Amino acid sequence: MDHLGIFYEEHFMKNIEIYLRLVISALLGMFIGWDRSAKNKPAGLKTFTYVSVSCTLITIVSIYSAEFFGDSNMNNRMDPMRLAAQIVSGLGFLGAGLILKDGLRVKGLTSAAMVFFAGGVGIGIGAGFYGIVFASVFITFILAKISLWIEEKHNVALEKKEKKRETFRNMGS
Repeated sequence: MDHLGIFYEEHFMKNIEIYLRLVISALLGMFIGWDRSAKNKPAGLKTFTYVSVSCTLITIVSIYSAEFFGDSNMNNRMDPMRLAAQIVSGLGFLGAGLILKDGLRVKGLTSAAMVFFAGGVGIGIGAGFYGIVFASVFITFILAKISLWIEEKHNVALEKKEKKRETFRNMGS
């Protein structure tokens, strides 16, 4: 029985980066989902965590399958990102389910875009591109906060303008 424990310990230590990729992906997915949950949007913490981790897992499987099966036959060339490339279609389908049209208003576009982004985070982490993924998440988070501030300022200005119009309408009545 000790032999089995040693095997798993060696296996774990050999693949610790793979496990780390999954954990990092889960944390970043939760971070992205936190923004949506805080705003009471339909896709939240769990959705973005699942999207990010599943994309990481598929990317890892794709890369390591190409390495494993490509080594056994030198004439067999495999594209390590082929399976990961199919994620984009699935993310488009998932994102489309979040978009709702109500008259002239369209809701859910940001959530759909964030699902796509979480997928990109998962693919990037799965492929081992930590730096660029962390930079992307940081830049996106900062720009989202700046955009929110600009939108709030714009909405306040629109409300003031509407109050002035209402005041003039009431004066004319």
